[in-house]
Amino acid sequence: MINNGQDKELNIELQDNEWPLEYIDHDRQIARAIVFDDEGYFYFVRAIRDDDFGKATLIETAGGGVESGEDLRDAIKRELKEELGVSVEIICKLGMVSDYYNLIHRHNINNYFLCKATEFGEKNLTQEEIEDFNLSTLKLKFEEAAKEYGKCSDTKLGRLVANRELPILQYAKDIIGE
Repeated sequence: MINNGQDKELNIELQDNEWPLEYIDHDRQIARAIVFDDEGYFYFVRAIRDDDFGKATLIETAGGGVESGEDLRDAIKRELKEELGVSVEIICKLGMVSDYYNLIHRHNINNYFLCKATEFGEKNLTQEEIEDFNLSTLKLKFEEAAKEYGKCSDTKLGRLVANRELPILQYAKDIIGE
C-alpha cells in the first residue's frame, strides 16, 4: 500500500569524486522515475557504454533531458514512453538529486518521480540510445535492483550512478511499502 502521507521531497547534493574538477560549464535539467507495478517489480534501463567515461554496463532509472519549455511531468511521461514503452500514473515527486559529471563539465539536476506502470507498448529509442548505449529494459524486485547497482559500482561511472539512485530507490520502496 502506498504511503499517501509522503509529503517530504528528498534533496540530495552529490559531488563527483571519480574525476578531477576542472570547471563546470553547463547545467542539465533531467526528469527520472522510479517505475513500479502491482506485482512489486521496478523497471530500469540497462546501458552498455564504451565512451569517454570508459567501458561500463549500468543499471539506471529511465529518464532524460527536459526539453526547453517542457513541464517536468510531461518530460517524465515522454521519457518513460520512449525508453520503457510504458504509460504511467505519476504518484508523487520523490525529490531532486544534484550531481556532477566532472569529466564532461556538467551539473545534473535530476528530478525524480514515483510512477506506477499502467500500460506497456512500443519503445521509441533514439539512434544514440540504440547504437551507443544499447538500452534495454530490466524488470527487477528491489533486492535484485540493489544488487545490480552494487555490481555496476566497479566502474567510476557506475559508482556515480549508484550514489545518485540508491537513496531514491530506497525512498520509493519506503513510500510504496510492502
